[in-house]
Amino acid sequence: MTLKTASPANTAAASSATPLSGEHARLGVWLVLGSAVVWSFGGALGRLVDTVDSWTVIFWRSIWAALFLFGFMLIRDGLHGTIRLFANMGLPGVAVGLCFATASTSFIVALGHTTVANILLIQAGVPLIAALIAWIVFRERVPLPTWVAIAVVIIGVAVMVSESFAGALSPIGDALALLIAFCLATATVITRHYAHVRMVPAVCLGTLIAACTSAAMASGMAVGWNDMGLLFVFGALNLGFGLALFVTGARLVAAPLAALIGTAEPVLGPLWVWLFMSETPSGRTMIGGAIVLAALVAHLGWRSRAVLAQRGPASGRDGPEH
Repeated sequence: MTLKTASPANTAAASSATPLSGEHARLGVWLVLGSAVVWSFGGALGRLVDTVDSWTVIFWRSIWAALFLFGFMLIRDGLHGTIRLFANMGLPGVAVGLCFATASTSFIVALGHTTVANILLIQAGVPLIAALIAWIVFRERVPLPTWVAIAVVIIGVAVMVSESFAGALSPIGDALALLIAFCLATATVITRHYAHVRMVPAVCLGTLIAACTSAAMASGMAVGWNDMGLLFVFGALNLGFGLALFVTGARLVAAPLAALIGTAEPVLGPLWVWLFMSETPSGRTMIGGAIVLAALVAHLGWRSRAVLAQRGPASGRDGPEH
């Protein structure tokens, strides 16, 4: 298989993030929000798996995710269409795959060096990093309300995890958490600015890279039947389906907005653990989560009003999404 870069014409069009209609933008918002909801069940599912070796869990989760994504493409595009998707994803697709592979494996390693709270706090900076990358590399204008929403989200996540700041922190763990945030932000920006590239094969490649990496680190591959069933759900639905939703939706909205919507994941995660495993979240977790959700709802409401305001009364069409 030969990977090809985009043609100059396509690259220029992609780099400018061609404006999309309001309908496309709304669809993108719902798809990205759906991915955040799907991914938010990961904490509850991970608690149910009894396998001790984290690398074994990563391996099977990645394998099931890869099989789901490959099967999804086969059903939607057929065998020849799937092969063409892999062949045509080019360097942007390879970059997105490497970003997701690095983020998923670095998360497990980071857990051994720093607290989950610290990782979540640093990951809350993904929208800020995405906005900066989009502005520096592609000169994408980020509206002031988006900057405000990003700042409020960071404050909300800081409140959520503030009770865990007393835990032992490590420069290695913090550096890995920052690497995760940078990889997620970079993947989001690339997906948006190369919107003509279908990124489902890219994230499929990423899960295969993660599987190969974890296979080299795992102490063994044997798991019980109960765990295998859980790992199927953990991989195929939680990771694979979530990735498919995200890379499809992120092509349709501005990168900072896609990353901002993704912060719903750490807010909803404790809610599912509370509902299904009776682990009551702390007061600060609930207050911080409320701040984040309020910021997201307010920002999405502002964007909806902005799109409606841009609609021409004569044309009846949605204005461009920026």
